[in-house]
Amino acid sequence: MNTPATALPLSDTDRETLEGWVRRHTTAQQVALRAQVILYAAQGMPNAEIAARLNISRPTVLQWRKRFLQEGPDGLTRIQPGRGRKPRINSEKVAGIVEATLHSRPRAATHWSCRSMAQAQGVSPATVQRIWDAHGLQPHRVKTFKLSRDRQFIEKLTDVVGLYLNPPDKALVLCVDEKSQIQALDRTQPGLPMKKGRCGTMTHDYKRNGTTTLFAALNVLEGTVVGECYQRHRHQEFLKFLRRLDREFPKDKPLHLILDNYGTHKHPNVTAWLDKHPRFELHFIPTSSSWLNLVERWFRELSHKQIRRGVFHSVADLEEAIDVFLQANNANPKPFVWTASVESILEKVSKCKVILETHH
Repeated sequence: MNTPATALPLSDTDRETLEGWVRRHTTAQQVALRAQVILYAAQGMPNAEIAARLNISRPTVLQWRKRFLQEGPDGLTRIQPGRGRKPRINSEKVAGIVEATLHSRPRAATHWSCRSMAQAQGVSPATVQRIWDAHGLQPHRVKTFKLSRDRQFIEKLTDVVGLYLNPPDKALVLCVDEKSQIQALDRTQPGLPMKKGRCGTMTHDYKRNGTTTLFAALNVLEGTVVGECYQRHRHQEFLKFLRRLDREFPKDKPLHLILDNYGTHKHPNVTAWLDKHPRFELHFIPTSSSWLNLVERWFRELSHKQIRRGVFHSVADLEEAIDVFLQANNANPKPFVWTASVESILEKVSKCKVILETHH
């Protein structure tokens, strides 16, 4: 009969470390196995039983018990030199593939694919993909950008960001804009509902049933939105919306409106109306800087959640859906929190300009 094994001494810190390695899916399989050996040994389990449970040999159990006693948890993660799978291509070949990806193009395409690069370099597509993953290369992707050419960029940026980060006392900050040409799209055939193992379906082709324009004002502090749909997108409609805002908010509250440079916002009739209503103060964002207007973020939510996959038989159906979204938003508003400072934005713009000048 086997005598009980002596339990391997294990501190609370080491036990927590080993249990974490065993529990995490990201731990290397051999490291997790070694950690489990030590945890079983710490329970006083005989070496033969540990070997049987983990489907390894008894000498292997003895080896890792000895290594742990000598080096602690760090000894379990060390892999002997010469062990493991040998690389099939040398470092020069890897460097050549990286260099070709960064500084060349295939003859009949704008960018490399795994297959085209593999054919050009005489390796497998899987090898190319592994090299690209290791070096963070994604030739199939590209990010778009737009730098503002507004001569008053810094002044306007400072003004708007100041309203976000340090809003004036006893005043309201509203982000105002129009989402024009919202289409009431109806599908040519009904789609199939989602079920287990299959997503819902929707026909690619559609019927246009008209458009509408949504004027919206986002209350930066509260996250509520005042919105109204109109059939046209002129200064007359903008004036109607301003009068709506004038009725909507308390008369003793100054209103600071953040908006873009669209001509409707600067029409003489609009300017004349604003002169008679001094509590309205307009703050224009720089040109080509719609990202600076937080109501654009709310428009994205509207499009993604209510419009993009909607089916609308008429403009009235579309406007009703928009109104439902407005009511749901205002019943449980969640304001967007602006965190970027003027300095951080200008730093990014400067870096972008340096990169452009370097490559041109």
